[in-house]
Amino acid sequence: MGGGNAIRGSRVGAGPMGEAERGQTAPRQDVTYYCSNEHRTLIAFSVEAQAPDAWDCPRCGLPASLDSENPPPAPRIEPYKTHLAYVKERRSDAEAESILDEAVKLLRARRKSGDIIF
Repeated sequence: MGGGNAIRGSRVGAGPMGEAERGQTAPRQDVTYYCSNEHRTLIAFSVEAQAPDAWDCPRCGLPASLDSENPPPAPRIEPYKTHLAYVKERRSDAEAESILDEAVKLLRARRKSGDIIF
């Protein structure tokens, strides 16, 4: 297969567009945010817009602020807790033993009476 295709990879309407066709660009302000991993992020905002105090770092996802000397610390992530861990927070060992003894007695009483347990 021979022959070159001069417009290969192009599409209809593609090409350089100048400001004359698009109109004037809005005036912008560049705002720099700093995260605790020493990443620096430059975000462009409209001059009319108020830049937020915090921004998520696009590299690591940590919060970033305008203060390069004191970037915000990484949020503390609580480890996953099991159901048993939550129960142990609410009950003492003595309470748990009492509840377990009560449940075992109730179960044995049902078995003796012939009740079906599902």
